[in-house]
Amino acid sequence: MLKGLIFDVDGVLMDSMSYHADAWVQAFREVGVPITNRDIYEIEGSNHKGVVDIIFHKAGLEPETSDYETFLKKKREHFLRNNRAEPFKGMQECLQALKEKYKLAVASGADRVIVNTLMDRFYPGIFKIIVSGEDVTRGKPNPEPYLKAASKLGLEPEECIVIENAPLGIKSAKMAGIYCVAVPTYLLKEKLIGADMILADHAELITYLSRLL
Repeated sequence: MLKGLIFDVDGVLMDSMSYHADAWVQAFREVGVPITNRDIYEIEGSNHKGVVDIIFHKAGLEPETSDYETFLKKKREHFLRNNRAEPFKGMQECLQALKEKYKLAVASGADRVIVNTLMDRFYPGIFKIIVSGEDVTRGKPNPEPYLKAASKLGLEPEECIVIENAPLGIKSAKMAGIYCVAVPTYLLKEKLIGADMILADHAELITYLSRLL
């Protein structure tokens, strides 16, 4: 029986990935590592440690322990300075209704300051549990983020549904044993084939969620 819904943030609740990607591009540019927004879209869902590891290794470099905190701060500063993200149309009203029937959580790869800032501003009082990239040892595609969110809701994985938009997040949900619904926000549907259900867009997502009521 369905009792809880766990949402990714960027690309599902917020149209925000371009600002995250821009922030990462700027942070890596400062140390002479050239990347593009597409590089970040492909690994969307990773926490900051995962992003640093992947980008450094692609460049043939090995990050120092101090690099993780340095890049977290750099990326956060760039994001918060330039962020113009907005919630997807209709999601706020839809979730307001859903929270009366289900336990709701978010599980994001973004850092705690950014996730809390976005949720406090656009989805206040909606989510029972917030799991950020800093709240887990192993970020997506590891199942830890979604297992932790389900556990904190007091639910079993099979009692939840995950809403995702990125390959690493889908893999995380499926490895956690949770039914996953995907929406192709920034990548083609073909990139999301690991999900149990792939919707066309956010309008179809809202229709799907509304039927759960």
